[in-house]
Amino acid sequence: MFLTRKRAFARAGLLGNPSDGYHGKTISISVRNFWAEVVLYEWDSVDIVLAEGDRARFDSVHDLARDVRLHGYYGGIRLIKATIKRFVGHCDAQGLTLHDRNFSVRYQTNIPRQVGLAGSSALIVATLRCLMEYYGIEIPIEAQPTFVLNVEQEELRITAGLQDRVIQVYEGLVYMDFDRSREHLVAGLPCYHYERLDPALLPPLYLAYHVSLGEPTEVFHNNIRERYNRGEALVVDAMSHFASIAAQGREALLTGDSARLAALMNENFDTRRSIYALPPWQIGQIETARRCGASAKFAGSGGAILGVYRDEAMLDDLRHALGVVGSRTIVPEVAP
Repeated sequence: MFLTRKRAFARAGLLGNPSDGYHGKTISISVRNFWAEVVLYEWDSVDIVLAEGDRARFDSVHDLARDVRLHGYYGGIRLIKATIKRFVGHCDAQGLTLHDRNFSVRYQTNIPRQVGLAGSSALIVATLRCLMEYYGIEIPIEAQPTFVLNVEQEELRITAGLQDRVIQVYEGLVYMDFDRSREHLVAGLPCYHYERLDPALLPPLYLAYHVSLGEPTEVFHNNIRERYNRGEALVVDAMSHFASIAAQGREALLTGDSARLAALMNENFDTRRSIYALPPWQIGQIETARRCGASAKFAGSGGAILGVYRDEAMLDDLRHALGVVGSRTIVPEVAP
């Protein structure tokens, strides 16, 4: 019997986010400490098995309410269904024939929820990898991030940009340029410029995420798009500045300038703070890390932070201080 098992990893935005949704530039890393895994095997019907984390039974209404506060309303089922539906539509549009054998899907993830580590897109990427292998159809790697983004934006109406999907498809350390002049079509899908960089260029990085607080990406990105579309100068200029920060960060990586990279990470967050109304506990994470001497910025939409640290003594200080404010600190594994 056919069986395939695929993983996709969490990610952290190193520089430039959130300009990926506004034709900017970003740099991102894989975080292999956390992953979403999908297992697909031949079956007599198309069957998606509910994962343990996607609860449908509760001890009480209070238990249900607590679960929704912590994890939101949505689990993995909708992501997998949307990916399968979009895959069928893509193959039809490209004139690709699918065989008629059915399958069952099981999935699990240990990516912390709603702290901006891209758990939803990881599950879609892993599902797509399984589908491509099962049907013997390969969507070009350059086009896969756009396919994943379309699953979220067009099928599920999730506000998102390409950054997460690019790094989860390519993995490692990637510089991305989403300028309109870079747009080109691959397999009928718009793509941009994605440049793999050597993870060995990275200085020591820490990642910290809050263990009990978070919010969905669609909440975090509330009205920035509207303000950008209205031409609000503060937002438009900020998106341009994020792109400049990422381009400068690429040069800092290539020249081994860790101090410059750390300063740019701080500048990235300070620019973000200038256009978003951020919860005090998220600002507290950043300020706590900076008091330890490390740089700090959001890894994604809020709830997880990323920065450069100097040595093991500083890392110990970070673990202690961030633990006091409810965050767990790890060293991200970027490469296998």
